[in-house]
Amino acid sequence: MTDTTTPVDIHVTSGSRTDPGRRRRVNEDALLAEYPVFLVADGMGGHEAGDRASAAVIDVFRVFAGRDDLRPEEVSDAVERAHSAVADIAAGTARGAGSTLSGVVAVHQDGTRRWLIVNVGDSRVYRLLAERLEQLTIDHSVAQELVDAGRLAREEMATFEGRNVITRAIGGERSRADYWLIPIVTGERIVVCSDGLTGEISDEAIRAGLMMGGSPAGTAESLVAQALAHGGRDNISAIVLDVIAGGISPRLEDTTGGFMNSESVTATVEVATARSRRHRSAGG
Repeated sequence: MTDTTTPVDIHVTSGSRTDPGRRRRVNEDALLAEYPVFLVADGMGGHEAGDRASAAVIDVFRVFAGRDDLRPEEVSDAVERAHSAVADIAAGTARGAGSTLSGVVAVHQDGTRRWLIVNVGDSRVYRLLAERLEQLTIDHSVAQELVDAGRLAREEMATFEGRNVITRAIGGERSRADYWLIPIVTGERIVVCSDGLTGEISDEAIRAGLMMGGSPAGTAESLVAQALAHGGRDNISAIVLDVIAGGISPRLEDTTGGFMNSESVTATVEVATARSRRHRSAGG
């Protein structure tokens, strides 16, 4: 369990917890919770490579810890490097390897500091604001596709037989990341977690745990303990972070419905990344 505080004008406190669960000997989850980066990666590939894949993803982002000047295209560049790192690991294994990636990164965009949400796979980001819990990411999974098609109820996702089948992964072909830009809001509580948490406890249980008012570290510990008590069938990871000060007022209208269209944000980030690469190439 960790508990950290960032020393910049955006005052964020965070805590994290990861556990192999009750049925797995190896923890294939990895996480990073150091401002401005709060990410969870859930590795795939078994004991041969899953833990290496998730660790490789997180290692790419460690260089961002402590920075307060990140741009969205730098995050997108890092995602591409993570793809390459995991693909290299997969090439040396019989079963292959992959990883999810989900979380929030504080970036500067148009002169304003915002959260850039990034997601590949079925790890998730939630936000609690004014007692309302909202899932900020959309799962890349067969279960989510069935929900979108009206063939599966959302509350049935956790017990669906194919709940672990994902449609995008770091290291996989045609597995682009989705990005969203949202305001940083004073008073919000954000959770980044692997499916080992959401597969064991409901959204309402997550909301109740966040509403208890404990510290981020204590809350992360409690959420993981609940997942273990419900079976702990998978590795479990949770990051909880609170925005204490420096964000926009929670009374402003743009704290709700604050998402830009996911495709347009993804396109914007990718265009910026391409321009950055051309600039670096032109500069030698």
